[in-house]
Amino acid sequence: MKHATLIGFSLALFLLISGSGQPNADLDTKIGQMIMAGFRGLELTEDNPITADLEKRQIGAVILFDYDVPSKTPVRNIASAIQVRRLTEDLGLRSGTPLIIAIDQEGGRVNRLKERFGFPATISAKEMAAGQGTELTRRYAEQTAKLLSELGINLNFAPVVDLNTNPDNPVIGKIERSFSADPAVVTEHAAAWISAHSRRGILSALKHFPGHGSSRADSHLGFVDVTDTWKAIELQPYRSLIDDGAVDIVMTAHIFNSRLDPKYPATLSKPIVTGLLRGEMKYDGVVVSDDMQMKAIAAHYGLETAVELAINAGVDMLVFGNNADPFEPDIAERAVAAIKRLVADGRIPRQRIDESYSRIMKLKGKMKR
Repeated sequence: MKHATLIGFSLALFLLISGSGQPNADLDTKIGQMIMAGFRGLELTEDNPITADLEKRQIGAVILFDYDVPSKTPVRNIASAIQVRRLTEDLGLRSGTPLIIAIDQEGGRVNRLKERFGFPATISAKEMAAGQGTELTRRYAEQTAKLLSELGINLNFAPVVDLNTNPDNPVIGKIERSFSADPAVVTEHAAAWISAHSRRGILSALKHFPGHGSSRADSHLGFVDVTDTWKAIELQPYRSLIDDGAVDIVMTAHIFNSRLDPKYPATLSKPIVTGLLRGEMKYDGVVVSDDMQMKAIAAHYGLETAVELAINAGVDMLVFGNNADPFEPDIAERAVAAIKRLVADGRIPRQRIDESYSRIMKLKGKMKR
């Protein structure tokens, strides 16, 4: 495919010029790579704010949605396979660095590439795990990875490795996003999912660290405390997959657990991200936040404070899906400016930016060429 060839050439050239993405990039480039932004538009136009985000601010990633929440309309980034292929190619050509193009394509309820747009049917993680062994999971993972590859999408925010410890959980169990309550089953199916994506050059992301399965509430809507419901067994899929070297990305949850950090939710917690995930569990890959505009964060922390806490906690890439009410066309610009101020003021060490940039560029070396 022409699109894959262009991505491969630009990625190889960029890594060659930048020395694997580390020594020669300036601070602005490194900060830009730490931002993933959502946007409106079925096609890319000169006046779309995401165009300037890519060309001027050099953001490292974008995320696609099928439904626009603020306007309550099913017109966002996805209408057909041909349209999505054209959009991803245009996005890549606008970017001065290899671009991560992400989507939430778990299957079942969390499924952006829907049948009404001409895409194949999917089933939920719970339904996949109900089959014999991992056969169903492998089949649907291969179908999904092949489709993403054809569309020019190179990161799938899946698999969910939350344990189904609370079947009434409104954001996990109740909508069948978990494979099982058994960590061994979750690990087995997650490994099958990741393997199918990896074979197609598609990145995967484990979510939602350190475990959202026991929650009674939805962190999209507000503060979620799992102190009394969370169990250490929820870490087991992460431990197993990290030990096997199977993890591209870990996404943090916005859940609060006073047993792990008495002050901050996981995304903003240094004890959880740097202490537990990076220290105790020996994970040195990319950590990405869940959407920073979800109410669990946005309703309690200003942008600058949230950015400062997340990066100092050890988060490498901040997601601003820009699909919450209100729509903020300048969110990437404001986030980049906030990080620059925080570095200039000494509130975020320059070393933290360098570490995140190095991890992100190493990750991009695994993308489809």
